[in-house]
Amino acid sequence: MNKRSKKSRDEYGTWDPGGGAIEVGETVADTLKREIREEYCADIINSEFLGFRDIHRINEKGNKTHWITLDFKVLIDREEVKNGVPDKHSEIGWFKLDNLPKPLHSQFPLFLKKYKEKLF
Repeated sequence: MNKRSKKSRDEYGTWDPGGGAIEVGETVADTLKREIREEYCADIINSEFLGFRDIHRINEKGNKTHWITLDFKVLIDREEVKNGVPDKHSEIGWFKLDNLPKPLHSQFPLFLKKYKEKLF
């Protein structure tokens, strides 16, 4: 997981598993590979599509936002992992699901609720 810095888009100081956006002309699979490589400096060994979430919320600035997230479980080599975006992630760390750091990104508890059975 990563701790979001002041240079992140929002929710500064919260922990989340990472994410990103699909670039024009890029496939979902290519985006997943690129985002893991950019954020954690690691290559994907295996991935599994978990599902999607349709997220409506109001951010810290009072703006309504709408995201469609494609959620994946990804296996990577722990020895490869480094903080690939230290300007956006002030820390990275490994945590067990029963001992997660706080505070969590506002959407992460919803992710856990929806996919907890698939994460083991």
